[in-house]
Amino acid sequence: MSILKTGSQKRVHFVSLGCPKNLVDTEIMLGALSKDGYVVSEDAEKADTVIVNTCGFIEDAKRESVEKILQMAELKKTGRLKNLVVAGCLTQRYKDELVESLPEADLFVGSGEFQNIQTILRGRENGTPEKRFFHLPTYLQEEGTPRINSQGHRAYLKISEGCKKRCAFCAIPLIRGNLQSRKVAAVVAEAKLLVASGAKELIVISHDFTDYGWDLRRQNASAVESPYELLRALADDSGAQWIRVLYLYPDGVSEELVDLIRTRENLVKYFDMPLQHINDEILKSMNRRMTRPQIELALERIRTAIPAAVIRTQFIVGFPGETEEQFDELIEFVKAQKFDRVGCFKYSPEEQTKAGTMKGQIDEETKERRYQKLMSVQRRISREKQKRLIGKVLPVLVEGFSDETELLLKARTSQQAPEIDGMVYINEGSANIGEFVNVEITASHDYDVVGRIVT
Repeated sequence: MSILKTGSQKRVHFVSLGCPKNLVDTEIMLGALSKDGYVVSEDAEKADTVIVNTCGFIEDAKRESVEKILQMAELKKTGRLKNLVVAGCLTQRYKDELVESLPEADLFVGSGEFQNIQTILRGRENGTPEKRFFHLPTYLQEEGTPRINSQGHRAYLKISEGCKKRCAFCAIPLIRGNLQSRKVAAVVAEAKLLVASGAKELIVISHDFTDYGWDLRRQNASAVESPYELLRALADDSGAQWIRVLYLYPDGVSEELVDLIRTRENLVKYFDMPLQHINDEILKSMNRRMTRPQIELALERIRTAIPAAVIRTQFIVGFPGETEEQFDELIEFVKAQKFDRVGCFKYSPEEQTKAGTMKGQIDEETKERRYQKLMSVQRRISREKQKRLIGKVLPVLVEGFSDETELLLKARTSQQAPEIDGMVYINEGSANIGEFVNVEITASHDYDVVGRIVT
């Protein structure tokens, strides 16, 4: 807790919405403000400043962000709130519209300015009338950037900003710009600091891990930055017990990369590969720049080298022009592949994206029907896979008490990513948060399993 020389405390409450990349940005703001005397308040009603770090990716996320901003604005009537700050992707994407439509907010900070949050708030304290901060389009984290890890025993490690791909449905390049990669040395240095501060699991995040370093190699042919070199350096030098990579695209899953994951013990055997579809015409329309045979080759490469590997993917249903036959092809593909984890999105048309103006937009009822059918197929697959775990003893990382009862602990195996996969619920034995223990699986559900701690 930081006490100001005046004896007063500046209290800030954070609301971080959207993806883990947004959470890292929130943690950078937290690091900057902690150096400026701010204390984090878990209770928004006791905060002088509330920062809502918004998501602007799809319609549901945008709606959630606006609702949360308006909810926090009510505290100006009932609490001690003086500064309501709106930051993040929604702010960057709709800067003019938000400033005009949300007079309840005091400051608007884009995705290239959040690292200057302490200077921005100081200016407001000193009476600066400026409320819009969009001077820089994006911000690439530097080696010495202050950051406070809010996750304790695990930490997200952001290795790049922006994206070089131009998928027809995606607005990320419009918001975050083109790919900008951090240097390997800088990423490893931050990883070491996170591990030294207590992180046992590092989760490597970007918009596309397999594109990492492309921009640096394009500028300098002798640059060492590549997915393989980064992962090798993290595995060998970070000290992390688990290293998980999210967002690997199939076109970059090389034999070399798969073999590295196979041979390094602390690289978890978990492949997060968003495929989006399997029909070649739909993939082309999505501008995915890959074909079904190429996707199947990547899956075969992983399963041949690492038979026990977990593969997680996600699909979009109801993309413009998707026929029943194309959807049926996707369903049969899911049945045949038997993925360990599947996420599914109903296509959401986004402004300024190519897909948003395509002919053949699908009605919401059809999207919902296709979504329910795909998830029903996957639920049966998951249920069968979960049953096979009964009787096995698995190492898990303890996350804390169950959200529903303190009679159960919750934990994760290396094959479960936080927030997006299921959990291991422990009903016998005790352990501390961030501790590795062995658990015998005694029961299973569609996505979660239950077990007891064994020695």
